[in-house]
Amino acid sequence: MTARETPGEQLPVDPVEGAGGVPEPAPVRRRSTSSRGWAIDTSPLRHPGYRRLFWGVAATMLGQQMTLVAVPFQVYDLTGSSLLVGVTSIVALVPLVVFGLLGGAIADAMDRRRLMLVTGAGSAVTSALLAVQALLPGGGNVWLLWVLVAAVSGFTAVNQPTRSAVIPALVGTEGVPAANALAMTVRQVGVIAGPLLAGVLISLGDLFLAYAVDALGFLVAVLLLRGLPPLPPAGHTGPLRLGAAVRGVGEGFTFLRTQPVLLMTFVVDVVAMLFAWPQAVFPELSQTRFEGSPNGLGWLFAGVSVGALLMGLTSGWVSRVDRQGAVVLAAIVVWGVAIVGFGLASTLWLAVLCLAVAGAGDMVSAVLRSSMLQTAAPDDMRGRMQGVFLVVVAGGPRLGDLRAGAIASAAGVSVAMVSGGIVVVVAMAVVALAVPSFLHFRASRTAG
Repeated sequence: MTARETPGEQLPVDPVEGAGGVPEPAPVRRRSTSSRGWAIDTSPLRHPGYRRLFWGVAATMLGQQMTLVAVPFQVYDLTGSSLLVGVTSIVALVPLVVFGLLGGAIADAMDRRRLMLVTGAGSAVTSALLAVQALLPGGGNVWLLWVLVAAVSGFTAVNQPTRSAVIPALVGTEGVPAANALAMTVRQVGVIAGPLLAGVLISLGDLFLAYAVDALGFLVAVLLLRGLPPLPPAGHTGPLRLGAAVRGVGEGFTFLRTQPVLLMTFVVDVVAMLFAWPQAVFPELSQTRFEGSPNGLGWLFAGVSVGALLMGLTSGWVSRVDRQGAVVLAAIVVWGVAIVGFGLASTLWLAVLCLAVAGAGDMVSAVLRSSMLQTAAPDDMRGRMQGVFLVVVAGGPRLGDLRAGAIASAAGVSVAMVSGGIVVVVAMAVVALAVPSFLHFRASRTAG
């Protein structure tokens, strides 16, 4: 891996893109090929530290997804306003963006184990307060709910990039893709099971328990993470100062601008989500094209996650991919083509199948893009890169909802989805031609 020089110093752009002569950071070694099956690679679980991190993630996923269902339900129950439900999404998004970027800089300046413990404990306490407020007279208070939602979002925005940034230290460079596949697969289990369990509890009138499960999950994660060793970035830490953290965010973006490969990991995902995120059209389809299909809305919402979960369970091959850039582009092309098929599907089963294929492509893209960031960025930049990753992952679908909803209202669902999928496919071809360093990026490449 190319060593980064003094903090804040700008590195020249990759010469492939026509600038200076210093190569981008690159992974140091080819990953092991000892696991050759299709089944998900569980070898990272041999590392005691990663086992603690993994089971901590597993403990929080179910409760987090339950809270994502419980909060909008409670807001609508309290206000009767879909507009205020939408406002709640913005209330959660703003701290996610702010603290996602700032938290990444903090994760590059202090012991990451300590930071995970502090933010995990904060999330546990805040989720417990969400459970308590659900017991207030009248079923809660929307203003208090918003404050707590913003707090949970802020803690999560710092915790998640920090968790991702420590993975190379726990499993080594060779184990990063498999470790990411494991974590993302267990997340998909939570995405599917959490809303179903939350729906049962909400139908029984038990919002308190839905929030309490979330608090318990965070508490379990904190207890597990206490067993980790200190995890300072690049082997050292200094005094934490807010001004330095803010400057660190700027340094992260300055560094990112000089690295076409890392920058493209974000750009391709923004394009995929902005032009082909389908969720905004699900309600309309469930009441029009698929009106006669039982639980059509539920199947549409589950489609992408089911495909992602199935791909995760058969992702052994993903951890052995060498030409990661090319496979990311191919996976996003699969996403775009599948969304075109979804837009044209005349039956529910075909629409869900297309969404599942799209979800499988997105899982491959997400695992490899995250792995590229974790292995090709210097250790003292990993927190900031994962902070940007979190913001992109959170913000892209919301922008995609806006685009899809606007075009579907003006020209119809098929036009919105088919046009977006085509744009995604064309855009990936443009990226392959315009940024050859991304297309040719290999995980086995050594620093020059």
